[in-house]
This record gives sequence, structure tokens and C-alpha cells, in this order.
Amino acid sequence: MNIKIYKPTTSSRRMMTNVIHKSFNKSKSPKKLIKGKKSISGRGNNGRINMRFRGGGHKKKLRTIDFNRNKLGILAKIINIEYDPNRNAKIALLQYIDGVKKYIISPKNIKLNDTVISDKNTPIKLGNNLQLNYIPLGSHIHNIELKPGKGGQLVRAAGTYAQLMSKEKSYATIKMPSSEIRMVHLKCCATLGQVGNDKHELIKLGKAGRSRWLGKKPHNRGVSMNPIDHPLGGGEGKSSGGRHPSSPWGVYTKGHRTRNNKRTQQMIIKRRKS
Repeated sequence: MNIKIYKPTTSSRRMMTNVIHKSFNKSKSPKKLIKGKKSISGRGNNGRINMRFRGGGHKKKLRTIDFNRNKLGILAKIINIEYDPNRNAKIALLQYIDGVKKYIISPKNIKLNDTVISDKNTPIKLGNNLQLNYIPLGSHIHNIELKPGKGGQLVRAAGTYAQLMSKEKSYATIKMPSSEIRMVHLKCCATLGQVGNDKHELIKLGKAGRSRWLGKKPHNRGVSMNPIDHPLGGGEGKSSGGRHPSSPWGVYTKGHRTRNNKRTQQMIIKRRKS
């Protein structure tokens, strides 16, 4: 994995960078694992914009990712590592001994023809999936379940990993990438290793058009609007808004916590940093 820096042949190429992968297999993806995906416009069922600055973009197809890893005790081989337009992490194509093919999130440093397995007492090896109860303390993990059998929900972004800190009674204490420390049941499963494509954060789009290809529209600032459109709007000349940064509906946007789930509140030992 290398960062390609383009020569400044045009003004848009001057700052443009991209991640180049040399280990990709150019074979086609299995049709059974790919289906159509409706384009996201940021609108709800009433046709009104619910999420601003979304729309357009290149057409995408949805890859079915196996977050459960529920084929227990069956060895699988990595036969391809592919780009997924729906996430910043790469995905790895597994082929099990019985011929079944499935996608998983590609761990860092995994290679073609490597083997992985999912079971209770699997070897402690990169890409293997097992219960937190059998993972050694201090291990780096990703694709962590919140409920046993539901499938991985935590730590799935490019370059991220969590650390298993302790085990006590029925729960494990995990340090998340955000520095939050929370408890997860020991029967929940996780995948060993760090999520791949960790250089994704070094990509520079270089021009507004490339952002539009990704389905992002121009983002206009609140201070450039009129007072009726935004709490920060109005004023003579270029004003700073005169108040704490907020959304158009008055919700603070820097450090203000919006989490409201009392049912799982006791699972969080230490909150993330603002």
C-alpha cells in the first residue's frame, strides 16, 4: 500500500493524492454477493431534505459483508482483496473449504492465500474470529459485537482497532479508538487485528468535482447565511456569528453530547474525549 502523489499537471492535480494497492486480484466479484443500491439523496419518504449536502455521485453496488462470521470451524482462504465504494476500509473475499464465498472487512497486513477461521478455540492469529472470552488481554481487535450473535457493529472503519483491557465476571473491558472505555459481554465475538487501509486518512481529493463523485454537495457555512436561515447568520461584513457554533436548529456542534440511551449507560466506564 503506497500513497501516490500526482504531478501538478493541472491545478486540481497539484494537491491530489491517492492510495495505490499492488496486491489486488483482478478477478470479478461473485454476483451472489453483489446487489443494487439505491442512491442516497438525503431525503426522507416525504421528499424533504433530512440530511443536508448529500446527493448525486457515482452509481454504487452493495457488497454483502459477513459481519457474523458464523461458519464455525470451517477453514477459509483469502482469494481477493477489493475496494468497496460503501466504506473506507477494503474488503477481503473468503472462500471456505466447502466452496462458499463471503466478504469480510480486510484486516491490516492480511495477504492473498492466507487462511482464517472462526470458532471458540481458534489459534490467536490475524483475521481469526472468536469470542472475547478466548482472546488474550492486550490484543488488538475489530468488528466487535454488542449483542452475542448479532454480528460486528463496533470498530469497522479504516485503520481502527480496539484493545482488550480486562475481563471480569461476564464482561470484558475494551478501550475504543475514540479513547472511550466500555464493557462488552464475553460471549460477543471479535476479529483479531487492526482494520486495513490505515493510510486512507492521507488521501486528498484535490478538487471539488471528486467530492461530488462521492455524493457530497457543497457545504455552505452558517455564518454566510441570513439570520432567518441559521443562528450564526447575519451581521455586517464577515462576522464570526457571535455565539457558540451550532446547527441551524440551535444544537451545539463542538463538544455537546447528544447520546441518549439510558439502557446501556452503565456499560460505558469512561467517556470519549470531546
